[in-house]
Amino acid sequence: MRDHTHGERGSTADAPPEVWTGSATNRVQWLLASAGALCLALGIELAVDNMWTTGIAALAMSVVGCIAAGLLILFGTLAFVHVAVKVDKDSLEVRCGHMGLPRRRILLSHVVGAEFAQAVSPRQWGGWGYRSRPEIGTAVVVRRGEGLVLSLGDGRTFTVTVDDAEAAVRIIRERLGVAGSPAA
Repeated sequence: MRDHTHGERGSTADAPPEVWTGSATNRVQWLLASAGALCLALGIELAVDNMWTTGIAALAMSVVGCIAAGLLILFGTLAFVHVAVKVDKDSLEVRCGHMGLPRRRILLSHVVGAEFAQAVSPRQWGGWGYRSRPEIGTAVVVRRGEGLVLSLGDGRTFTVTVDDAEAAVRIIRERLGVAGSPAA
């Protein structure tokens, strides 16, 4: 997480930027991705150097299990090691991972409010990644720290951890025509 200055940026007559972009990265998940790569390598090593005398079934189950677990861990963590948020005049778009998948686009016409959350943690959402909890809403959590919380017209909330979330809240509120400080 980066430190940002939270002071005024120019006069109040300044128009918001055409497009606001923000991102967040979790370097800890690279450790989990490397564990997935090691598991994948173990599966390949077992397939190539099969000196097992107990039978082909045990070898096949070990190879398939290690490769499957390695791929799931590797791609599951790489998908949520990075998040990019873009706010333009019509929508907010969230892209996860370096390939941009999964992706969520929320039209600003569906947003009724935006709040700044000082502390969003994976613990409150049940872990890292794209999370949905009926009692509190949906979230994209890639790290602990500041986040953006959108109140949607259907009564649900959408939370995303992103650096400089206060600026995103300010811009969304300006686009919605809502006044007020972004501090929650």
